[in-house]
Amino acid sequence: MAKNKNNQSIWNIRIKDKPSAFFQKVGSSVDIDKKLYKEDIAGSIAHVEMLFKQKIISFKVKNKIIYGLIKIEKEIYNQKFKFNKKYEDIHMNIEKRLFQIIGEEAGFVHTARSRNDQVITDLKIWIRFATKRINTSLNKVIQSTLNLASKNVYTIMPGFTHLKNAQAISFAHYLLAYIEMFKRDKRRFNYSLESLYENPLGAVALTGTSFNIDRNYTTKKLGFKKPTNNSIDTVSDRDFVLDFLYNISVCSMHISRIAEELIIWNSEGFSLINLSDKIVTGSSIMPQKKNPDLLEYLRGKSGSAYGNLFSMLTILKGLPLSYFKDLQDDKEIVFKSNDILMNSLKIFDEVLKNISPNKKRMIELTNSGYITATDLADYLVKNQSMSFRKAYQKTAAIVNLAEKKTKKLNELTLEELKTVEPKLTSEVLKVFELYNSINSKKSYGGTSFGNIKKMINKYKKQK
Repeated sequence: MAKNKNNQSIWNIRIKDKPSAFFQKVGSSVDIDKKLYKEDIAGSIAHVEMLFKQKIISFKVKNKIIYGLIKIEKEIYNQKFKFNKKYEDIHMNIEKRLFQIIGEEAGFVHTARSRNDQVITDLKIWIRFATKRINTSLNKVIQSTLNLASKNVYTIMPGFTHLKNAQAISFAHYLLAYIEMFKRDKRRFNYSLESLYENPLGAVALTGTSFNIDRNYTTKKLGFKKPTNNSIDTVSDRDFVLDFLYNISVCSMHISRIAEELIIWNSEGFSLINLSDKIVTGSSIMPQKKNPDLLEYLRGKSGSAYGNLFSMLTILKGLPLSYFKDLQDDKEIVFKSNDILMNSLKIFDEVLKNISPNKKRMIELTNSGYITATDLADYLVKNQSMSFRKAYQKTAAIVNLAEKKTKKLNELTLEELKTVEPKLTSEVLKVFELYNSINSKKSYGGTSFGNIKKMINKYKKQK
């Protein structure tokens, strides 16, 4: 490889005409993929160490290249490195600088390697660490949710179906439902790590190489578990990108659902929770307003995550094997989605630390809508030897009676209840007590206070 004395592109011998400034601008990705500089340098160091081990390059050349690469990494870290769009991407920018530092020997760094396998190696390593950072943030959100749940085991609220009062629950039980969502997100990210531990380095452009390389060596050096099996698939594969984007989309969707729920609960129509001034904004015209803008931000950002996933799916759907310029967009999409989720998790964690239940309003709303009707039906089955369908009909008739008399179920007298079911005794009146209603749901996963305490303790022991 000739030394680039004229500061020209590496392929200038073959392509003689200088590209237009506009072509250079649209063809360059260095402003985006420079984020991969650490991964790129780590991959190059592992690669040249392998080349030396396999006697493809000399000890002297190996050391000079590694010296230059470490110097470049320090320059980038200290913001003293000059990126040049003429050289397209992070890989060529680093290589050009390596020529400037060590001279002709820099030409050996790309032996038995292509940018095709190089960039996938970089991106897999980056996503691997990004996944771990996301799971760390998820752990913080789970812990903040647990802290809030621990304080509200006995806080009673209505559980909803169709946004209508359904059955009484503990506020803590509702919060634990969110934890289940985030734990599934963590599992999903962890499952995707499997493909991120397959080493692409050594697939080269698409066929592998005639050099006697050792892919198992670079696999171990770079923290992978095994080399990829097919060189053509390796350079065209972006399934691992789709997995990452899908996982982000699902996690963003969970955050969006929760944000929407909290927005509804904070509205004057519900008033089930209070948001501290730290997480609300004001109105430019209405002095009284305290708007849940952060929650609305979280709800809105899920759309951007979805869009990035569909962008990548659309890019891939029309690509034959193997590598195409279209794939260059994967990094920008990945980085944007990662930033969206990391910001969302940080914001949501802050939200959890700055919300409180309006316990009085929760009880008030729970006492409306005949919320203990199902408890009455269950009681009739257990104590009057009725089938559930017959008990359902009897209970519906009692609800109709309460509605006619404009009373709540717990306001009906025993005599009024007996007009529908004569066999009832005063024991039935306990059914309408909200505490008893909640505490009776002792089936595993149910909302009884004992269950909730056990689940909180179980979550606290888990990582």
